[in-house]
Amino acid sequence: MLWDVDETLLRAGPVARGVFDDAVASVLGRPAGDHRVVMGGKTDPQIVLEVLAFALADAGGGDEHVPAVLEALEKGLQAAAEELRRDGRELPGVAEVLPRLDAAGTRQTLLTGNTAANAAVKVAAFGLSSWLDLEIGAYGSDDPNRNALVPVALERARRLRALDVDPAKVWVVGDTPRDLACARAGGTRCLLVATGRCGLDELRAAGADEVLEDLADVDAVVDLLLA
Repeated sequence: MLWDVDETLLRAGPVARGVFDDAVASVLGRPAGDHRVVMGGKTDPQIVLEVLAFALADAGGGDEHVPAVLEALEKGLQAAAEELRRDGRELPGVAEVLPRLDAAGTRQTLLTGNTAANAAVKVAAFGLSSWLDLEIGAYGSDDPNRNALVPVALERARRLRALDVDPAKVWVVGDTPRDLACARAGGTRCLLVATGRCGLDELRAAGADEVLEDLADVDAVVDLLLA
C-alpha cells in the first residue's frame, strides 16, 4: 500500500504553505511574493522550482537555489511540528484503516511528493508512523518527477525487506489526478479520495480504479484494498 500524505492521510493546515514561503525567503533574502502555486500532487522540489520561477521572474534561473530551499524547508517544518499538530488533522477513517490493514498483513508505506524528512514529520505529528514502513517509501527527495516513484518504493521493498511485489497487486492511494498518473506509470492500481482540492466528478473523470469521498467507511475501504 503506497499512501500519499497531504489531503489523503492528513491536512497539514496553514503551516505547510507558510514554511515553503519562509524557506524561499530565507534563501533569497526577500519574500517570494503572492505566487499562488498549487501544491497538490506535486513534489517538494517541483513546488520549490515553481515558487522560485515566480520570485525570480525577472532574473531567471532558480535551480541553483533548490537544495538550500529544501534544507530550509525541512528545518522549518521540523520546528513547526507542534503547530502542525495543533492546526492540522488526520482525515476521516485514516486512524482506523491503517491499523486494520496492518493487522491483515499488508505492508504500508508512503509515496509522496514530500521529502522523506518532511513526510516523517507530518505522519509522526498525527501518530501514524507505527503503521507505516517509512524506510521503503518513495519521496520527492528521491526524484522530482512523481511518476518515477513507484519503482523506487518497490525496489526498496525488494532490497530492504526481501519483498518481491507484483505492481498489479499494489495500491497507490491519493487525492489528485497526479496520483493516478503516478500509479499508471508504475503499473499499480489507484484509489482516489475527494479529500483534497479535487471533487468526486473530477476524480471519476480521471479514470482511477476506485474513487471515494473519503476513507470514513472503514469496513468498505479495508475490503476494497484487501480484495
